[in-house]
Amino acid sequence: MVGKTLLVTRVETIKSEIVTIPNSLVMGAQIINFSTSADGGDGVILHTSVTIGYDVPWKQVRDLLVGAARETKNILDKPEPFVLQTALGDFYVSYEINAYTKEPKYMACTYSELHKNILDKFDAAGVEIMSPHYFARRDGNAAAVPSILNAEGYAAPSFRVGKGAE
Repeated sequence: MVGKTLLVTRVETIKSEIVTIPNSLVMGAQIINFSTSADGGDGVILHTSVTIGYDVPWKQVRDLLVGAARETKNILDKPEPFVLQTALGDFYVSYEINAYTKEPKYMACTYSELHKNILDKFDAAGVEIMSPHYFARRDGNAAAVPSILNAEGYAAPSFRVGKGAE
């Protein structure tokens, strides 16, 4: 907190921005204090979601997400990170990784590193992170993973068009 007066409270964000909040808003709104939550109990749960196609076994997705969380700075080993399957869509399953931290002041950096680790783990395993719109438009061409994972001399096949069962 930077300061407070009779009418406003000023706080500094992690991006060094000073935000002025009217005290009437503070008194009439729900406030979440991540610092206090982290001090007692197991800490604060950070969570993020990915959507993965039905062709990938859920146990593999769980292992990749938990592995990414375990390699993330500020994520606690105990309680262990856990994965929830939050939706069964038309073309994908939505997974949510949940992991504990006692360092909420570094939340933005921790999320950034977690997302980087998720991308790295899934890329290394050759598993696509997708949305239903992307999957619905797929024609079987190359997977959407970084080109560095393709074999030397790889060329994506041409777009396939056909008329019904041939």
